[in-house]
Amino acid sequence: MGRRCWPRRLLAAACFGAALLLLGAAPRALRPAFENGALASGWLGWKRRSPLQMLYDLDQGPRTALAEVHRQRRDLLHRACSRHTRRQRLLRPEDLRHVLVDDVHGLLYCYVPKVACTNWKRVLLALSGHASGDPQAIPAHEAHVPGRLRSLADFSPAEINRRLRAYLAFLFVRQPFERLASAYRNKFARPYSAAFQRRYGTRIVRRLRPRPHPDALARGHDVRFAEFLSYLLDPRTRREEPFNEHWERAHALCHPCRLRYDVVGKFETLAQDAAFVLGLVGAPGLRFPAPPPQARAAASRDQAAQLFRDISPFYQRRLFDLYRMDFLLFNYSAPSYLRLH
Repeated sequence: MGRRCWPRRLLAAACFGAALLLLGAAPRALRPAFENGALASGWLGWKRRSPLQMLYDLDQGPRTALAEVHRQRRDLLHRACSRHTRRQRLLRPEDLRHVLVDDVHGLLYCYVPKVACTNWKRVLLALSGHASGDPQAIPAHEAHVPGRLRSLADFSPAEINRRLRAYLAFLFVRQPFERLASAYRNKFARPYSAAFQRRYGTRIVRRLRPRPHPDALARGHDVRFAEFLSYLLDPRTRREEPFNEHWERAHALCHPCRLRYDVVGKFETLAQDAAFVLGLVGAPGLRFPAPPPQARAAASRDQAAQLFRDISPFYQRRLFDLYRMDFLLFNYSAPSYLRLH
């Protein structure tokens, strides 16, 4: 990343400051948190260095192999944003509801469903003292209880900007089509998702299935993968309401070309990347819940490949276009099972 790249963080905060002008909050001249002693003492105290300061220090000295990987990811994201994004609308605080805040440790985490977000929410809760600091002891449903973790959208424009410049911001992403296949399996192919199926499955069946069975109309429990994809590609879907977060594009949830992310973790390297973040936090003893074993991860990739092989090339191309920005911004190649040409 180098010394010359840290001022880009100011640009992200300044851009958000300009957006908040629309809400009546005047932006101020910003300086990095690690140079602003008053800000650090007000939020993080003087007993330890903030995660953002730790990353800055790490970036100035000899880098470990993992630190170099993360520097390259930051630079790749910045270059991709410059190359592939044009004029964008200004952000509003409500656009930041997926960015969770840990004021004690100076963290901003943008969660993307189906990318280990349940475990990251457990970790944030454990850092705040829940379950005696053991993420594994926190039930999954408790991690998702509204209000347990504050969102950046909960704060005033001035408070948002202060956190954007002072806190370590990170997100985790996943190969887009594997994430999409995981969302389908979890929400439409499992019996415990009955409420979700009634909300979305019945809508898909009603709109896309000729002469549906009354039971399918009532329960939405047997949505086929091709029907799910057709629903995503149907222009009526996004006209009626925004995509559900489980299949919304990661860039639309986290706005990585408008907000500066210091760490871009990947589901494919979850254990190493989670340890890197927790090392910056100063909590290396806190164990991130174990990621899926390699055999299970390989099976998940194979299942995604099988689902997409049964989709026509025409719909594969349309779907790739829909998720293209996630592939480009986060440096994912088109999977070999797609027939795009």
